[in-house]
Amino acid sequence: MTVNDHIEQFHGLPVFDFVGALEEAGGQDGPAALGLPDAAAAAWRINLDYDSESTFAERWQQFLDTVDTERVTAVVIGQWAPDEPDSFREPMEAVVAAAGRLPALRALFVGDITFEQCEISWIQQCDITPLLTAFPQLTELVVRGASEDWDDKGGGLALKPLRHEALKALRFEAGGLPGSVVRSVAGCDFPALERLELWLGVENYGGTSTMADLAPFLDGTRFPALRHLGLQNSEFEDDIAAAVAHAPVVARLESLSLAMGVLTDQGATALLEGQPLTHLRSLDLHHHFLTDEMQQRLRQALPGVEVDLSEPGKPDDRWRYVAVAE
Repeated sequence: MTVNDHIEQFHGLPVFDFVGALEEAGGQDGPAALGLPDAAAAAWRINLDYDSESTFAERWQQFLDTVDTERVTAVVIGQWAPDEPDSFREPMEAVVAAAGRLPALRALFVGDITFEQCEISWIQQCDITPLLTAFPQLTELVVRGASEDWDDKGGGLALKPLRHEALKALRFEAGGLPGSVVRSVAGCDFPALERLELWLGVENYGGTSTMADLAPFLDGTRFPALRHLGLQNSEFEDDIAAAVAHAPVVARLESLSLAMGVLTDQGATALLEGQPLTHLRSLDLHHHFLTDEMQQRLRQALPGVEVDLSEPGKPDDRWRYVAVAE
């Protein structure tokens, strides 16, 4: 699987392409000429087209000057470099500097970039801690990409442990999520966090987390409001499943995702032999390597649970792979 399409919905709102509207207007100015929606009725995407002569900072400033940003609740940041991958550091500085003009911002997606623009593991992220400190009322944050030093370009996704009172949903999408980021998330204090999703990825693209790094999410001592946990897109999904089978946190979850990874009958057997999962509303296992017999066992054992077993791979395939890597 690759990231083929831009997101169309975010934070319950349709995504509106602000830059696309600018270009379609052909130089005409003002919200009416651009056909803009109400400021609070859309998630606003700001991005650069390939070979754009504008910088992200310029497009961002146009957004600030054109839209009633005091009423904007959701922002989607797409491609910020017009050609080669470049660090998100300078674009992030522009976003953080405008925090005072975005008092209603509640949701931020960083890196709505498709594989045609840049493969996920080449997206150059940076230390995104300033986003959380600049927007204390943020309730949802999604970050795509990481690109640590494996590619010799420098930079890379980072996070410093912090307390954030409002954050309810956090997702990191990566073909290789650095173990340092996983440990930092575990070190954060997020009393309101309800949803946590980590795309762990593969070692070849910077995925360096271990089972020890995941232990704080499983022992139930972190994030008291957590209701959904996704530990997915992993080469060691069987080990994760075996740990989840006896993890204290599971009893208070409403949904669980072990999807997108290399889950085999070994991991599924551990799930079935562990603590009851019948209280869950949903169990996402899509993109797996389970036999037909094991899939049937799961359905029979969890009759009241929505179990996603789509995208099956061949159980006997020696080249098993995660859904998202490069």
